[in-house]
Amino acid sequence: MSEEELVDEPIEDDVDKTPENENDGDENENGENEDDNNDNEDGEEKGNKNNENENKENEEEVHVEPLTAEIISSSLSLLCKIGTGLAHAYVKLNISKRELGDISILKNFIYLRYLDISENKIRDISPINYLTHLLTLKADKNLLKSGLLNKLPYLQHIDFSNNQIKDLSGISHPLLEKLNLNGNEVLVISNFDAANLSYLAVLELRGNKLTSTKCTYPQSLKMLYLAENAIEEIQDVSQLTHLNTLHLRNNRITNLNGFSENMKNLQYLNLRMNNISELYEINKLKCLPMLRALILIDNPICYEESYRVEVLVILRRLERLDHDVYVDEERKDAEEIYNERNSVEKAENVITE
Repeated sequence: MSEEELVDEPIEDDVDKTPENENDGDENENGENEDDNNDNEDGEEKGNKNNENENKENEEEVHVEPLTAEIISSSLSLLCKIGTGLAHAYVKLNISKRELGDISILKNFIYLRYLDISENKIRDISPINYLTHLLTLKADKNLLKSGLLNKLPYLQHIDFSNNQIKDLSGISHPLLEKLNLNGNEVLVISNFDAANLSYLAVLELRGNKLTSTKCTYPQSLKMLYLAENAIEEIQDVSQLTHLNTLHLRNNRITNLNGFSENMKNLQYLNLRMNNISELYEINKLKCLPMLRALILIDNPICYEESYRVEVLVILRRLERLDHDVYVDEERKDAEEIYNERNSVEKAENVITE
């Protein structure tokens, strides 16, 4: 079914779109499978052996199936013209949730454009190197330790979320626009081929093990999601002139260093659940001319007296703080406080001179 068919149907734009909204409730839980009724040593040893066996099964093979021609034939869809337009082939394949481990047969289906292999047991994605027409790859919830692939000339969207990937090496597809690496084991954003990712607009690295934002980012980035890490310092984002969304929720940030006037398109900044405790840190955001929404919920600063108005005094163009849009009364109060303080400052300067 990967070859020619004689039914003429229009090419459809069927790119899978991963939601860009924040994932608010997905936390990993480590349950302890202990039997409270078995307190003797034999019981503990049996429990430990069982746990070891379970871990080995998880790490090795747990009912892994090979991908077959029969599975593919029943999972293909979206008939499109190929080559010169005189032949047709099915270009969309969804083989998710099938306990698959071996996808070697995929190299024979070179006309695939949309591939979903999510929620399987796949460790090796090298057969995908043969799919040079691929536009979208959905490979989340597998056992991948690397996203290494040859440069695929048309690949635009990749979802590698919820795997075991530790770095970004081997991801250098020239037309890539969106890369999802949420829920992996990335410690440092290293081996990132920014020079060959000039179209990358959305980068998602939520729920990894990052301690810093340090990286040579592609200048094309518009949305950067780094929530649920262990980030302490904001670094290397100050030159991202096209960035409009920066998501840093649930990290360990204590100061707001790292921003600059070069970030002239940044409109949305989420710093929820960090350790920002001083109002003067907000002054470091005055360099952001387009900032309109700021999220600071669950920071110590939120408990400051007149917190909302004080933030607006500093960031007078801000439209929304946390969940609420600023109302006219708040703007009036902030304007009065600003003018009063400005007058006092001018008077003090005159006296000093």
